[in-house]
Amino acid sequence: MPLIGYLNPTSEGLGRGLAAFRQGLSEAGFVEGQNVAIEYRWARGEYDRLSSLAADLVARSVTVIFSDSVTSTFAAKAATSTIPIVFTVGVDPVAFGLVASLNRPGGNLTGVAALLGSFGQSGWSCCTSSCPKRARSAS
Repeated sequence: MPLIGYLNPTSEGLGRGLAAFRQGLSEAGFVEGQNVAIEYRWARGEYDRLSSLAADLVARSVTVIFSDSVTSTFAAKAATSTIPIVFTVGVDPVAFGLVASLNRPGGNLTGVAALLGSFGQSGWSCCTSSCPKRARSAS
């Protein structure tokens, strides 16, 4: 049975991506405790613990590490160069040095980045000009 390491800098219940993570696993046919096991590691806001938590996941020989923050992704990246790391971050992973490029991340990291900040006003202008009656902003 595959063993997934879930690394998060917050406390259980505060992880912004936990529900989406579990839903994605379910949609892919994975059911925790039936055909996949998950080892959760929560730093509880103590960011200096992330390195030891990531090392613990590596020592447990997890199949893959999932991280949903920049800080936990850096901790996982420092802990292993062989175990795949899947991340979700709200920053540009290239600019932050997580991956070499978006189309060829290199190494053992891959993931999803919400690059809405780089979308900018010009992107929003394009949307509003394409559908002026439909475009609304929730600022």
